Amino acid sequence: MKRTPVVFIHGLWLHSTSWRKWIERFREAGYEPLAPEWPGVPGTVLATRRDPQSQAGVGLAEIAAAHADVIRDLDTPPVLIGHSVGGFIAQQLLGEGLAAAAVAICPGQIKGVKAIGPAQAKSTFAFLRNPANAKRAVSLNQARFRYGFANTVSRKESEDLFAAWTIPGPARPLFQLALGNLTRNSAAEVATRNQSRGPLLLLSAKQDHTVPDVLTRATLKRYRDSRATTDYRCFEDRGHSLVIDSGWPEIAESTLTWLADVGFPAAAAPTPA
Repeated sequence: MKRTPVVFIHGLWLHSTSWRKWIERFREAGYEPLAPEWPGVPGTVLATRRDPQSQAGVGLAEIAAAHADVIRDLDTPPVLIGHSVGGFIAQQLLGEGLAAAAVAICPGQIKGVKAIGPAQAKSTFAFLRNPANAKRAVSLNQARFRYGFANTVSRKESEDLFAAWTIPGPARPLFQLALGNLTRNSAAEVATRNQSRGPLLLLSAKQDHTVPDVLTRATLKRYRDSRATTDYRCFEDRGHSLVIDSGWPEIAESTLTWLADVGFPAAAAPTPA
Protein backbone atom coordinates (compact mmCIF):
# COMPACT_ATOMS: atom_id res chain seq x y z
CA MET A 1 0.00 0.00 0.00
CA LYS A 2 1.38 3.38 -0.99
CA ARG A 3 1.04 6.33 1.34
CA THR A 4 -1.27 9.05 0.06
CA PRO A 5 0.76 12.22 -0.63
CA VAL A 6 -0.40 15.47 0.95
CA VAL A 7 0.93 18.82 -0.28
CA PHE A 8 0.57 21.75 2.11
CA ILE A 9 0.42 25.22 0.56
CA HIS A 10 1.03 28.17 2.86
CA GLY A 11 -0.46 31.61 2.51
CA LEU A 12 0.92 35.11 2.35
CA TRP A 13 3.28 36.21 5.16
CA LEU A 14 3.85 32.69 6.51
CA HIS A 15 6.83 30.45 5.77
CA SER A 16 6.30 26.87 4.62
CA THR A 17 7.97 25.60 7.80
CA SER A 18 4.92 26.84 9.72
CA TRP A 19 3.30 23.56 8.58
CA ARG A 20 5.82 21.57 10.66
CA LYS A 21 3.33 20.26 13.24
CA TRP A 22 0.80 19.41 10.53
CA ILE A 23 3.45 17.45 8.64
CA GLU A 24 4.35 15.51 11.78
CA ARG A 25 0.69 14.75 12.49
CA PHE A 26 -0.13 13.67 8.94
CA ARG A 27 2.99 11.49 8.74
CA GLU A 28 2.00 9.92 12.04
CA ALA A 29 -1.47 9.29 10.59
CA GLY A 30 0.09 7.44 7.65
CA TYR A 31 0.21 10.06 4.90
CA GLU A 32 3.25 11.25 2.96
CA PRO A 33 3.26 15.03 3.55
CA LEU A 34 5.41 17.81 2.13
CA ALA A 35 5.28 21.60 2.18
CA PRO A 36 6.95 23.28 -0.83
CA GLU A 37 8.01 26.89 -0.66
CA TRP A 38 6.74 29.64 -2.94
CA PRO A 39 9.04 30.64 -5.83
CA GLY A 40 12.02 32.67 -4.68
CA VAL A 41 11.55 32.03 -0.97
CA PRO A 42 14.63 30.80 0.94
CA GLY A 43 14.38 27.66 3.04
CA THR A 44 14.17 29.28 6.46
CA VAL A 45 12.28 32.10 8.11
CA LEU A 46 15.48 33.92 9.00
CA ALA A 47 16.93 33.71 5.49
CA THR A 48 13.69 35.04 4.01
CA ARG A 49 13.69 38.00 6.39
CA ARG A 50 17.27 38.77 5.39
CA ASP A 51 16.35 38.77 1.69
CA PRO A 52 12.84 40.24 1.55
CA GLN A 53 12.92 41.06 -2.16
CA SER A 54 13.74 37.49 -3.21
CA GLN A 55 10.06 36.98 -4.06
CA ALA A 56 9.12 40.50 -5.16
CA GLY A 57 6.63 40.43 -8.04
CA VAL A 58 5.77 36.74 -7.69
CA GLY A 59 2.10 36.22 -8.57
CA LEU A 60 -0.60 33.58 -8.42
CA ALA A 61 0.37 31.96 -11.72
CA GLU A 62 3.97 31.47 -10.61
CA ILE A 63 2.90 30.01 -7.26
CA ALA A 64 0.44 27.64 -8.94
CA ALA A 65 2.99 26.56 -11.56
CA ALA A 66 5.61 25.79 -8.92
CA HIS A 67 3.20 23.56 -7.03
CA ALA A 68 2.01 21.93 -10.25
CA ASP A 69 5.63 20.96 -10.93
CA VAL A 70 5.86 19.39 -7.46
CA ILE A 71 2.64 17.45 -8.09
CA ARG A 72 3.88 16.09 -11.43
CA ASP A 73 6.92 14.61 -9.69
CA LEU A 74 4.71 12.54 -7.37
CA ASP A 75 3.71 8.96 -8.11
CA THR A 76 0.03 9.67 -7.57
CA PRO A 77 -2.16 12.80 -7.48
CA PRO A 78 -2.02 14.26 -3.97
CA VAL A 79 -4.41 15.79 -1.52
CA LEU A 80 -3.83 19.55 -1.34
CA ILE A 81 -4.25 21.49 1.90
CA GLY A 82 -3.93 25.24 1.53
CA HIS A 83 -4.39 28.21 3.83
CA SER A 84 -5.42 31.70 2.66
CA VAL A 85 -3.70 32.33 -0.70
CA GLY A 86 -2.65 28.68 -0.46
CA GLY A 87 -6.33 27.77 -0.20
CA PHE A 88 -6.96 29.62 -3.44
CA ILE A 89 -4.09 27.75 -5.13
CA ALA A 90 -5.45 24.42 -3.84
CA GLN A 91 -8.84 25.13 -5.43
CA GLN A 92 -7.27 26.20 -8.70
CA LEU A 93 -5.10 23.09 -9.03
CA LEU A 94 -7.98 20.82 -8.02
CA GLY A 95 -10.19 22.42 -10.67
CA GLU A 96 -7.48 21.74 -13.24
CA GLY A 97 -7.48 18.04 -12.35
CA LEU A 98 -4.01 18.03 -10.81
CA ALA A 99 -5.06 16.81 -7.37
CA ALA A 100 -7.19 14.01 -5.97
CA ALA A 101 -8.87 16.21 -3.33
CA ALA A 102 -8.34 19.56 -1.64
CA VAL A 103 -8.94 21.37 1.61
CA ALA A 104 -9.06 25.17 1.35
CA ILE A 105 -8.76 26.84 4.76
CA CYS A 106 -9.93 30.47 4.86
CA PRO A 107 -9.17 30.63 1.13
CA GLY A 108 -8.31 33.72 -0.85
CA GLN A 109 -11.06 35.32 -2.91
CA ILE A 110 -11.72 33.59 -6.25
CA LYS A 111 -13.10 35.41 -9.28
CA GLY A 112 -16.86 35.77 -8.99
CA VAL A 113 -16.87 36.31 -5.24
CA LYS A 114 -17.81 39.93 -4.64
CA ALA A 115 -18.60 40.06 -0.94
CA ILE A 116 -16.16 42.13 1.09
CA GLY A 117 -16.45 43.63 4.53
CA PRO A 118 -14.73 46.37 6.53
CA ALA A 119 -12.56 43.91 8.45
CA GLN A 120 -11.01 42.53 5.26
CA ALA A 121 -10.58 46.01 3.82
CA LYS A 122 -8.80 47.13 6.98
CA SER A 123 -6.44 44.15 6.92
CA THR A 124 -5.27 44.75 3.32
CA PHE A 125 -5.80 48.44 2.51
CA ALA A 126 -2.38 49.47 3.82
CA PHE A 127 -0.81 47.49 0.97
CA LEU A 128 -3.40 47.87 -1.80
CA ARG A 129 -3.52 51.67 -1.58
CA ASN A 130 -0.07 51.89 -3.20
CA PRO A 131 -0.04 50.29 -6.71
CA ALA A 132 3.76 50.16 -6.63
CA ASN A 133 3.51 47.43 -4.00
CA ALA A 134 2.40 45.01 -6.72
CA LYS A 135 6.06 44.73 -7.70
CA ARG A 136 7.40 44.53 -4.16
CA ALA A 137 7.57 42.18 -1.20
CA VAL A 138 5.77 43.64 1.80
CA SER A 139 5.70 42.79 5.49
CA LEU A 140 3.21 42.77 8.31
CA ASN A 141 4.08 44.53 11.54
CA GLN A 142 2.97 43.09 14.87
CA ALA A 143 -0.15 45.24 15.04
CA ARG A 144 -1.33 44.18 11.56
CA PHE A 145 -0.58 40.54 12.33
CA ARG A 146 -2.53 40.81 15.56
CA TYR A 147 -5.54 42.27 13.74
CA GLY A 148 -5.46 40.16 10.58
CA PHE A 149 -4.29 36.80 11.91
CA ALA A 150 -4.21 36.48 15.68
CA ASN A 151 -7.23 38.43 16.92
CA THR A 152 -8.69 35.41 18.77
CA VAL A 153 -5.60 34.36 20.74
CA SER A 154 -3.75 36.02 23.60
CA ARG A 155 -1.38 38.88 22.92
CA LYS A 156 1.53 36.71 24.10
CA GLU A 157 0.63 33.93 21.68
CA SER A 158 0.20 36.47 18.88
CA GLU A 159 3.68 37.85 19.56
CA ASP A 160 5.17 34.35 19.63
CA LEU A 161 3.53 33.35 16.34
CA PHE A 162 4.66 36.57 14.71
CA ALA A 163 8.25 35.97 15.84
CA ALA A 164 8.27 32.33 14.76
CA TRP A 165 6.63 32.25 11.34
CA THR A 166 6.04 35.60 9.63
CA ILE A 167 8.05 36.57 6.57
CA PRO A 168 7.89 39.28 3.88
CA GLY A 169 5.61 38.28 1.03
CA PRO A 170 4.87 39.37 -2.53
CA ALA A 171 2.00 41.84 -2.65
CA ARG A 172 1.09 40.91 -6.22
CA PRO A 173 -1.31 38.06 -5.17
CA LEU A 174 -3.22 40.57 -3.03
CA PHE A 175 -3.80 42.80 -6.04
CA GLN A 176 -4.71 39.87 -8.29
CA LEU A 177 -7.31 38.54 -5.87
CA ALA A 178 -8.73 41.97 -5.04
CA LEU A 179 -9.07 42.91 -8.73
CA GLY A 180 -10.11 39.47 -9.97
CA ASN A 181 -13.63 40.55 -10.89
CA LEU A 182 -12.35 43.50 -12.90
CA THR A 183 -9.92 41.56 -15.09
CA ARG A 184 -10.97 39.58 -18.16
CA ASN A 185 -8.06 37.10 -18.09
CA SER A 186 -7.88 37.03 -14.33
CA ALA A 187 -5.29 35.02 -12.44
CA ALA A 188 -8.01 34.57 -9.80
CA GLU A 189 -10.07 32.29 -12.04
CA VAL A 190 -11.02 28.84 -10.70
CA ALA A 191 -12.85 26.07 -12.60
CA THR A 192 -15.79 25.91 -10.20
CA ARG A 193 -18.02 24.08 -12.71
CA ASN A 194 -15.69 21.12 -13.17
CA GLN A 195 -17.90 18.02 -12.82
CA SER A 196 -15.09 15.47 -12.62
CA ARG A 197 -12.77 17.03 -10.05
CA GLY A 198 -12.11 15.44 -6.69
CA PRO A 199 -13.78 16.42 -3.38
CA LEU A 200 -13.25 19.88 -1.91
CA LEU A 201 -13.62 21.02 1.68
CA LEU A 202 -13.91 24.73 2.46
CA LEU A 203 -12.97 25.52 6.06
CA SER A 204 -13.87 28.92 7.49
CA ALA A 205 -13.14 30.84 10.70
CA LYS A 206 -16.05 32.95 11.92
CA GLN A 207 -13.79 35.54 13.61
CA ASP A 208 -11.37 35.82 10.67
CA HIS A 209 -10.54 39.43 9.73
CA THR A 210 -8.42 38.59 6.67
CA VAL A 211 -10.81 36.17 4.95
CA PRO A 212 -14.20 36.67 6.64
CA ASP A 213 -16.64 33.76 6.69
CA VAL A 214 -18.94 35.63 4.29
CA LEU A 215 -16.27 35.21 1.59
CA THR A 216 -15.94 31.48 2.16
CA ARG A 217 -19.72 31.05 2.05
CA ALA A 218 -19.81 33.08 -1.17
CA THR A 219 -17.08 30.79 -2.54
CA LEU A 220 -19.22 27.77 -1.70
CA LYS A 221 -22.04 29.22 -3.83
CA ARG A 222 -19.72 29.46 -6.83
CA TYR A 223 -19.59 25.63 -6.86
CA ARG A 224 -23.35 25.15 -7.03
CA ASP A 225 -23.24 24.15 -10.72
CA SER A 226 -20.83 21.28 -10.11
CA ARG A 227 -21.95 17.79 -9.09
CA ALA A 228 -18.55 17.15 -7.52
CA THR A 229 -18.42 17.03 -3.71
CA THR A 230 -18.02 20.45 -2.10
CA ASP A 231 -18.27 20.55 1.69
CA TYR A 232 -18.11 23.45 4.12
CA ARG A 233 -17.41 23.83 7.82
CA CYS A 234 -17.09 26.95 9.95
CA PHE A 235 -15.19 27.20 13.25
CA GLU A 236 -17.15 29.76 15.25
CA ASP A 237 -14.44 30.95 17.66
CA ARG A 238 -11.38 30.97 15.39
CA GLY A 239 -9.45 33.57 13.42
CA HIS A 240 -7.03 33.52 10.48
CA SER A 241 -4.23 32.05 12.61
CA LEU A 242 -6.18 28.79 13.03
CA VAL A 243 -3.58 26.64 11.26
CA ILE A 244 -0.63 27.85 13.35
CA ASP A 245 -2.01 28.83 16.75
CA SER A 246 -2.46 26.60 19.81
CA GLY A 247 -5.78 25.33 18.45
CA TRP A 248 -4.32 23.87 15.26
CA PRO A 249 -4.95 20.22 16.26
CA GLU A 250 -8.72 20.76 16.05
CA ILE A 251 -8.39 21.93 12.44
CA ALA A 252 -5.97 19.14 11.54
CA GLU A 253 -8.14 16.42 13.08
CA SER A 254 -11.23 17.77 11.32
CA THR A 255 -9.31 17.59 8.05
CA LEU A 256 -8.14 14.03 8.69
CA THR A 257 -11.69 12.94 9.50
CA TRP A 258 -13.05 14.53 6.32
CA LEU A 259 -10.38 12.87 4.16
CA ALA A 260 -11.30 9.46 5.54
CA ASP A 261 -15.01 10.18 5.05
CA VAL A 262 -14.61 11.09 1.36
CA GLY A 263 -12.40 8.10 0.57
CA PHE A 264 -8.83 9.38 0.92
CA PRO A 265 -7.33 7.38 3.78
CA ALA A 266 -3.63 7.51 4.59
CA ALA A 267 -2.73 4.51 2.47
CA ALA A 268 -3.78 4.41 -1.17
CA ALA A 269 -4.59 1.07 -2.73
CA PRO A 270 -1.93 -0.17 -5.15
CA THR A 271 -2.51 0.52 -8.83
CA PRO A 272 -3.48 -2.70 -10.70
CA ALA A 273 -0.76 -3.99 -12.99
